[in-house]
Amino acid sequence: MTHTPTSEDRAANRHNNPGAGVVEMPVEPVQPLKQSSRSIDGLIEIMASLRTPVTGCAWDLAQNFTTIAPYTIEEAYEVVDAIERGDPEDLCDELGDLLLQVVFHARMAEEQSLFSFADVCEAITKKMIRRHPHVFGDARDLPPDQVKALWGQIKAQEKVERAVHRAASGKPEPAPCLLDDVPQALPALTRADKLQKLAGSIGFDWDDIQLVLAKCDEELAEVREAIASGDQDAIKDEIGDLLFVVVNIARHMKIDPEEALRLGNQKFYNRFNFIEKTLKVKNKDWSDTDLAEMEDLWVKAKHALGQSR
Repeated sequence: MTHTPTSEDRAANRHNNPGAGVVEMPVEPVQPLKQSSRSIDGLIEIMASLRTPVTGCAWDLAQNFTTIAPYTIEEAYEVVDAIERGDPEDLCDELGDLLLQVVFHARMAEEQSLFSFADVCEAITKKMIRRHPHVFGDARDLPPDQVKALWGQIKAQEKVERAVHRAASGKPEPAPCLLDDVPQALPALTRADKLQKLAGSIGFDWDDIQLVLAKCDEELAEVREAIASGDQDAIKDEIGDLLFVVVNIARHMKIDPEEALRLGNQKFYNRFNFIEKTLKVKNKDWSDTDLAEMEDLWVKAKHALGQSR
């Protein structure tokens, strides 16, 4: 019977093969699961079957961490979409799709002797217990502000321990920066918001919204200048600055920029959909409609949908 590698096996394998890159260890073969299951073990077995050479799925076998990453992000957004639509049936389905992404990444990692799904579960349970001493430890009956402060202290200690561990493993991290806590892979608006909040936490911030609005006017003027120059790189650069300041306005008004833009997107979708349906009632196509008629229908859509702005 083939031995399924544990986290200790994987650690020993990496230790005994320094610099050798990823070394695959044998993973116990599984019999394909042919019916649904209410257990996470069933999902893990299905993924193992999909990733089994020869008998598995060619598409799943061709994937790696990089190619799957966009799907992971997409599934997370579809969870948010189901929540915002208030659709619990879709939410259940989308949460399953997101869970599949976790299992997929863990399976690929296990095949490369990096870690397993069990390691993922162990890591997050350890983290939750460690970060909630007011629930699982002795620091009980703390008021919310002290709980938040304790959480920050624990995270800071974790960063120190991680740096020591990685240095001992020959993977030293660069000198820490306050803004390093904000992942680069976040959606751009969300990352801008978090970067600004962190910078603001040490006083690097405007204390008057009027100053932020003035900065927005300044950046818009620079966009106009860049457009006049015809320099595409300059235009892109200035539009980025403008968007960054718009996020700053939202932050000062305590508005989530991602949520605001999602609402704006939905508003546009609803109005555009109204125009399309109106044209179909008139047996007209887009090619039969000029911009003036579209503008007129746009105004009607705003009133019909109760959106005067």
